Amino acid sequence: QLQLVESGGGLVQAGGSLRLSCGVSGRTLGTYATGWFRQVPGQEREFVGGIGWNGGTTVYAESVKGRFTISTDTAKNLVYLQMNSLKPEDTAVYFCAQARGLGPYSSRQQYVFWGQGTQVTVSS
Repeated sequence: QLQLVESGGGLVQAGGSLRLSCGVSGRTLGTYATGWFRQVPGQEREFVGGIGWNGGTTVYAESVKGRFTISTDTAKNLVYLQMNSLKPEDTAVYFCAQARGLGPYSSRQQYVFWGQGTQVTVSS
């Protein structure tokens, strides 16, 4: 059974950096698209970035473009979200997810498998 597990969240000051990791088990990367989302309590889950099935094509939300980078290590079945120049408004629970298509996708409805999330808090 496919499972996604996020790690790397924590508390960081504005302007700092964090790298989130998503471990995929039950199958290997390189077949379907993967993405990162974030959610604040009481709000909709928001798209952050997505990467295509072969790890070569990416798409980002306008709010994080130029600051965040998504990448994959297919040999290790890992998906990364490198977050630089963090802002307080980046504070959220971050989720990784996998779609059933080739991607990349920016729409939440394209993603089927979800991790449990990891908290990122950016202080001012």
